[in-house]
Amino acid sequence: MAHPKSKISKQRKRKRRTHKKAALPQVATCQTTGEKHLYHRAYYDLEGNMYYRGKLVVKIDEEED
Repeated sequence: MAHPKSKISKQRKRKRRTHKKAALPQVATCQTTGEKHLYHRAYYDLEGNMYYRGKLVVKIDEEED
């Protein structure tokens, strides 16, 4: 099993990791509803219906009083 010859300080370790940054999330626009959403995520339109990849998944029923 490999062992380090000496301890790497926190400062040296953090300097090495400064270039690892999270990229901005990709945002898609639905061709069906025009809503902006994250890729590979279900999303809701203004009426409350749930869509995934441009297809209706869950339809909200209108309650009548």
